[in-house]
Amino acid sequence: MSKQAPRICTTDADVGRLETLISQLPAHGRVVLSLRNGTTYTGVVKVRASTQVFRDPQGEEGINAVITLESPAAPHGAWNLWLDQVEHVEHLDSGLGGEN
Repeated sequence: MSKQAPRICTTDADVGRLETLISQLPAHGRVVLSLRNGTTYTGVVKVRASTQVFRDPQGEEGINAVITLESPAAPHGAWNLWLDQVEHVEHLDSGLGGEN
């Protein structure tokens, strides 16, 4: 994965929001993710995301994460989505209790 992100999080509040989202997205959980632009994606979380250090296009360093959703509707079988753009998580199963 590239160490460049289109956007980064630098405030404690924004990084905390990413960590909260990560806790809501366990591996193998079936979810619907609603993005800030109104787009929705349905799929199975491939692996739990983790925050990483990236640089934005201006070279500033900050935090972001990528979530991979597997879906037959996705090109190449999966979508890779920037977690900072996720507005809402809807669970389609009880995946929160069953992560390995």
